[in-house]
Amino acid sequence: MVAKLSVLVIDDDQDIREFLQDFFHWEGFEVTTLADPTYALERIHLEMFHLLMLDLMMPKLYGLDLLAQIRAVDDDIPVIIMDSAASLQAALTSIRYGVSGYIGHPFDLIELREVIARIQRKKGFLLREDERQVALHVALGQRIRELRHARGLTFEQLARRTSLSVSLLVQMERAGSSASVSSLLKVAAALGVRLTDLFTNR
Repeated sequence: MVAKLSVLVIDDDQDIREFLQDFFHWEGFEVTTLADPTYALERIHLEMFHLLMLDLMMPKLYGLDLLAQIRAVDDDIPVIIMDSAASLQAALTSIRYGVSGYIGHPFDLIELREVIARIQRKKGFLLREDERQVALHVALGQRIRELRHARGLTFEQLARRTSLSVSLLVQMERAGSSASVSSLLKVAAALGVRLTDLFTNR
């Protein structure tokens, strides 16, 4: 089974969730949807997502408040904001939180595809025509994440053990960076496994 890049859609509107689920499936993503924004941080901690789609106007938690919480624990994951009101203040605040895109309702699919393509280029995610490489990089990232969690290591601790930057390690886990062999050797040594063990799920 081919591993796919993953997206988490956070929106209380069922129609929007279903629409985006179909759209991202068509675009070749693995899709998770979430109606209750108060569970978003828990899901982000438990699972690896390469992209977040976040609605602003939700009854239990305002989208920008959730974005602030997300950025407190992960300042790298790409976020696309959805805003039916198209508020200038909200847009400016979103920019300060480093969002990758800000789109309105109803969706312009051409605009959404352009934003996603820009994120893929910026983050170094390989595009769908390189599906085998996508599968390899995503599976490798998931394996590193599993081993790191099994050993109770944070990104900062692994960075100290490997002398690699936290940013690079995050990108490796998200398949956003094509890691060099020397970097993978350092990660394997820090995790107490052989290089080949990073490519197998034992």
